[in-house]
Amino acid sequence: MYVQSVRFDHSPKLHQMSTDTPHPVGARVVVHSRRGPEIARVRTEATVHPDVGRFGPILREATPEDLTRHEELLREAEDLKWMLRARARTRGLGVKIVSCEFTLDGALLTVCYSADERIELGSLIQDLRGHSKAKVNFTAVGPREQAMTLGALGACGRENCSSTHLQDFAPVSIRMARDQQLPLNPEKLSGPCGRLLCCLQYEHGMYQELLRDLPRKNAKVCHTSSGACGKVVKLNPLEGTVDVYTDAGLLAGVRPSELTPIKGQDGGGRGGDSR
Repeated sequence: MYVQSVRFDHSPKLHQMSTDTPHPVGARVVVHSRRGPEIARVRTEATVHPDVGRFGPILREATPEDLTRHEELLREAEDLKWMLRARARTRGLGVKIVSCEFTLDGALLTVCYSADERIELGSLIQDLRGHSKAKVNFTAVGPREQAMTLGALGACGRENCSSTHLQDFAPVSIRMARDQQLPLNPEKLSGPCGRLLCCLQYEHGMYQELLRDLPRKNAKVCHTSSGACGKVVKLNPLEGTVDVYTDAGLLAGVRPSELTPIKGQDGGGRGGDSR
């Protein structure tokens, strides 16, 4: 038995599936997911795995009939999405219909939605029963999942990471922005989803390492050569320097090796603890 990773149309996440016969990378296949039969695209070469029992199976390579049926269901799901959005707006429901997705057999319709508070969805379920015989499953999604599904452009000008390659949503904190010496401006630190940028985590480990060799911001230090004493006012982790403000003026770009902490002050290895 082999294992291959596949990707569904609605998410960049890779899912491992078992198969008796390896399929070429890029092939469209029919898999049995937790929802039921779905179309996916093979993304990795086949590898032998000792425990394939925990993976869903790749049933077969998709036939032209499978792909035609898939396209028909995509169009039907898109029509239902816009119908539900219109009905929710007419009734004044505080809900946003993010997506509608059928399984390949048309037996299950998954409706992803977002709402700020608990919403009564009974009326929307009744609307769907008049248009489809499929079992309906409403699933609430968060802001990041919503941005992943709908897609958006990030501050970098490229499509947001959650729609293209992110496999999991790792926790992102304002501490990461502080460690990178970024201005704490919510508009500049937030992504299209309104949450902190996922990319803040990409280089955070490197910044933490660089900050270990720098004094803490606001630490009192003395310059070894000039004897001038002052306070660390800015950290430059990429340059490995700090700026020190003394009574005589500003000393810019000073390396930690040129500084001596004033007794009683914690002057080294704590740059990332600045507030």
